[in-house]
Amino acid sequence: MLTKCQFDVLLSLLQSGTVTQRFIADSIHASLGSVNKAFADLKSKGLIDSDGSVTELGKQALASYKVDNAVILAAGVGTRFAPLSFEKPKAMFEVRGETLIERLIRQLKDAGIDNIIVVVGYMKEAFFYLEDKYGVDIVINREYADRNNHSSVWAARDYIRNTYIVSSDQYYSDNLFKPYVYNTCISAVFDENETEEYVLTSDKKLRVTSMVKGGCNAYRMQGPAYFSLNDSRTLLSLLEKEACSPNSAALLWDDILAEHLNQFDVVINPIDDDAIHEFNYVTDLTAFDADFFANVDSKILDNICSTLNCTRNDIVRVAPIKAGLTNLSVLFEAKGSKYVYRHPGNGTEEIVNRKAETHALETAKKLGLDDTYIYEDPSEGWKISKYIDDCVDFDYRNQAHVEKALAMIRTLHTSGEKSPWSFDFYDEALKIVDLLKKLNYPFPTDFNDLLDSITRLGDEMRVDQGDPVFCHNDFYGPNFLVKGDDMRLIDWEYAAMGDYACDLGNFVAQGSGYSVEEACDVLHFYYGRNPSAEEERHCLGAVGVVGFYWYVWAMYKEAMGNPVGDWLYVWYKAAKQFGAAALRRYE
Repeated sequence: MLTKCQFDVLLSLLQSGTVTQRFIADSIHASLGSVNKAFADLKSKGLIDSDGSVTELGKQALASYKVDNAVILAAGVGTRFAPLSFEKPKAMFEVRGETLIERLIRQLKDAGIDNIIVVVGYMKEAFFYLEDKYGVDIVINREYADRNNHSSVWAARDYIRNTYIVSSDQYYSDNLFKPYVYNTCISAVFDENETEEYVLTSDKKLRVTSMVKGGCNAYRMQGPAYFSLNDSRTLLSLLEKEACSPNSAALLWDDILAEHLNQFDVVINPIDDDAIHEFNYVTDLTAFDADFFANVDSKILDNICSTLNCTRNDIVRVAPIKAGLTNLSVLFEAKGSKYVYRHPGNGTEEIVNRKAETHALETAKKLGLDDTYIYEDPSEGWKISKYIDDCVDFDYRNQAHVEKALAMIRTLHTSGEKSPWSFDFYDEALKIVDLLKKLNYPFPTDFNDLLDSITRLGDEMRVDQGDPVFCHNDFYGPNFLVKGDDMRLIDWEYAAMGDYACDLGNFVAQGSGYSVEEACDVLHFYYGRNPSAEEERHCLGAVGVVGFYWYVWAMYKEAMGNPVGDWLYVWYKAAKQFGAAALRRYE
């Protein structure tokens, strides 16, 4: 085992040939006395000869410090880089004339690191060509949509030894990689400003003593990390414990290191601030590469420009909006106005009729129900809408909100407007059940009992549903934009001809928090009178059927790698509770 100074001296001699001890002291930032002592120790061990040349024994001593490989993490979706990440992975964008991940691979190879592993997930096929072009190994992380980047490190576990772990979407102005590294180290930039990233504290020898989220006037973790063989083994043993735990899904590999820091021997590798460039948002990249927006190959930007009659330079302040359950959206400004670009989510082509949605949006605009709509492509499903500032959340306990919302849906139902398409929640639910069966989805224990109840309920409701009307079919709180006395009904993806009660069923089933009695109490706002017993049971049945539809829809989304969280349970409870209440009234 070499001391750090012995390692630095031996490596300098190997890489630079015979040089003076003073030259080495200056190059490794060490005192001349410590370098002289290292020289003497290396000679006594037979690692260098009398003229300072590295012996074969010296080369063997350095071998254990040689970097074996680099693992590039490239599986993430990069939602903060919307809308461009909707088209390709962030690592595949060209920055200052070079594709990000290709530049990274070339830097690794220039440093003598030829064994490179790229862990992919989102749009994985975009990376396959790297195998032939650069001789990298591709590892597929099948859990990228459900778990954070610790799962990518775990996916590459068979490769990790003396290993660099690198993000695929960073740009290094200088080549930060070295063919030999003494011990585990984390690249970090000194930051005087407040940051929410991990900040590191260390002793005088830069040995990391703590890692905490947030701080200022400290080293901010950024750039490649290197793990020695022993620390790689420790990291993998910790990852093995977390890899299958549902409670660990959101963890970064950094989080695991921070929590178990005392089990590692880690030092800070200080990096100049201008040597590392990280692009979390599109605006970060355009600030670094002024020509990026103008030159990037993007059909999305072309669509925006042609729809709004603007240039790419007019598009500013681009920021992702929290992803919805079905789609991905981004907020931007152009010529002083704010807009939302909506991108269809993965798998939605199986369950959303975009031509029907476009027809519904045009109808809603005509009826004054949604004046935000600007344009939708009926084939591809992308949409542009006006953004409304300062909206408040719809409140199911606010009588004014509920009364206005139910009056709006009554306007749609009684408008006489028609759609060439129809949507039956019961039939569509059964179609999704068939899709899930084809995917061998593991249905819950009580699923068949619930399906049987919904089947009986659907048969009962067929008898008294009346003529179909134009329905929204996703009529619930989050789809209302409430600003002062104004209210708009948005998101018309499922709109078509159907049973009027299913809009009321959506209103209740999707997060209203209403009991059966409370749901019955608000129906008079829709009818303008107290409903009959037949109308009431029909509406309760619609809550059950609609709840079941969204329940199996949520299962399908999970099967497609897009879990919807607590909504699955909300819809399950609506199907079970309201379905049972309606059946009792029918029977």
